[in-house]
Amino acid sequence: MAEENQSPEAGANDGQGGNNEPVFEIQRLYLKDASFESPSSPEVFTKAYQPTSNVELNTVHRKLQENIYEVELNLTLTVKIEDMVAYLVEIKYAGIFGAAGYTDEQMDHLLASFCPNLMFPFAREIISDLAVKGGFPQMLLAPINFDALYMQTLEERRKAAAAAEEEQVKH
Repeated sequence: MAEENQSPEAGANDGQGGNNEPVFEIQRLYLKDASFESPSSPEVFTKAYQPTSNVELNTVHRKLQENIYEVELNLTLTVKIEDMVAYLVEIKYAGIFGAAGYTDEQMDHLLASFCPNLMFPFAREIISDLAVKGGFPQMLLAPINFDALYMQTLEERRKAAAAAEEEQVKH
């Protein structure tokens, strides 16, 4: 079967009076980088498995070309047993997305929240697979509310802008 490779612009204008409908497409999802370390092996396997875990999350996005963006989801999982690091997983999971016809605010939300939300299940599966391959039980990360994180980031931006403005008024 032939596969068409349409650009996001292809659907942005339906040819009927210049109607600019928003267009979004997933072009590619991929593992960009992965690291697994078990610095306390084999001693950690002699301990009762009662782990504590910490997850660090970061997302970044950048424009690759007109209407084409890369979004990168960076996850670091540290699992400890007692005072030993049982394992550490770091991954960068990325996607290339086509998007056109959105306002700047909508585009920011799309790239900072919607795309990472689409990518997270794949990243979570990779982390779980790496834990199992490292000799540990399956690790299923809890779902993440990327919309709430995005709203928190917007609020922090607003506070920083207000503080900067207040500081300028003082001088």
